[in-house]
Amino acid sequence: MSSTPEVIVCDPKPMGLLQRLYVIEVLKGLGVTLRHFLGNVFRRTYTVTVEWPEVKREYSERLRGRHILVAREDGSPRCVACYMCEEACPADCIYIEAEERDSDSVEFEKRPKVFEIDLLRCVYCGFCVDACPKEAIIMSRVHEMTFTTRDESVAGLDVLLQKKPLRKEDMGYRPYYGKPHSHIELPIPVKPGGLLG
Repeated sequence: MSSTPEVIVCDPKPMGLLQRLYVIEVLKGLGVTLRHFLGNVFRRTYTVTVEWPEVKREYSERLRGRHILVAREDGSPRCVACYMCEEACPADCIYIEAEERDSDSVEFEKRPKVFEIDLLRCVYCGFCVDACPKEAIIMSRVHEMTFTTRDESVAGLDVLLQKKPLRKEDMGYRPYYGKPHSHIELPIPVKPGGLLG
């Protein structure tokens, strides 16, 4: 006993003149836009828009922001110019030149003479942080960066080297093991004032 599948032929309804001109659909779309606009103006209970810079978004503590080169107690960079971060970088935005150390008291032979990161080219993946054997490079939580020229986007040792004590909230992505400290739910919470308040 063989069963043949039943074939259903669906012919679309012919479109009318108004449907072919998309007049009704355009008016429906404008109605949705007008409804959201008036709702945001007069019934401001919840909007997706964050009113930056007065209000800052609450980001995860593992945010990958601007890079920081960690300094030793004497102010020299902890980096030993091993080129691991440069090799691990998928965007090829890190450039390092090494030089010999003058002091005999340091256990490593080399230090970076030039350490540059092109922040416009960087994809903020964190591979450089994972690759560093001395935990010399970390990522901060600073992600608001502006540049007027291409040269300003290339951060050198003078910009990257840690100049003040690192606070816990300054540090973003680092190789991390364990549970997250906070859980961010949608809608994304905002804190009034942010960095300005």
